[in-house]
Amino acid sequence: MNENYCGRPTFIRIWKKGSVEQFSPAPYLATLINCMVWVVYGLPMVHPNSTLVVTINGTGTAIEIVYLTLFLIYCHDKKKRVKVMLIVLVEMIFIAGVTALVLIIAHTTQRRSMVVGIIAILFNIMMYAAPLSVMKLVITTKSVEYMPFFLSLASFANGVAWTAYAFLPFDPFIAVPNGLGTLFSLAQLLLYATYYKSTKRIIAARQEAKMEMHLSEVVVNGDNNDPKKNSTAP
Repeated sequence: MNENYCGRPTFIRIWKKGSVEQFSPAPYLATLINCMVWVVYGLPMVHPNSTLVVTINGTGTAIEIVYLTLFLIYCHDKKKRVKVMLIVLVEMIFIAGVTALVLIIAHTTQRRSMVVGIIAILFNIMMYAAPLSVMKLVITTKSVEYMPFFLSLASFANGVAWTAYAFLPFDPFIAVPNGLGTLFSLAQLLLYATYYKSTKRIIAARQEAKMEMHLSEVVVNGDNNDPKKNSTAP
């Protein structure tokens, strides 16, 4: 289900720096297709009385499109930019194909719900697992700088909320992926807590190194502009 990922802090940073740096587009791509699948699942001709599912995930689809657009604008790697655009195109074609096939082949809402529900489970789990793609980077660098905290926190809260919703009444297609998603998100939060202090030290050391470099440049430039040192004997 859609969680909107609380991506604003990440994209504010990207906008200010004018670069996506080492941020991964995987969570946003996974969330986009996940939201679109759940929109299909919540359609009246697929799973009646699912207005909440359609409205929330419809909004999430729009938000993820905005996020990915910003990612493409500030991504300076041409190959990565093309790759993201191709993935989005494939996702759109896939959703259109699934929708058409389900409506044509399955003739009851029960069958349609089962087919789309199974697909939704797979993509819902992928959405929750997508942020785990940066876990190797986190463990290698001992830094969570590129694993946004609010993304993991929103993922955890989203999983808990939708798992509770799945029991009113019980819907296994919502309960299973969101229950697993809650565990994935908890793992991300534990990883964040583990490397939070080391991240602070790494960032502080980097800033100190930049300041020292800046001071060195000031001293060098100051010496070059000193008329006494630059003057020559008559």
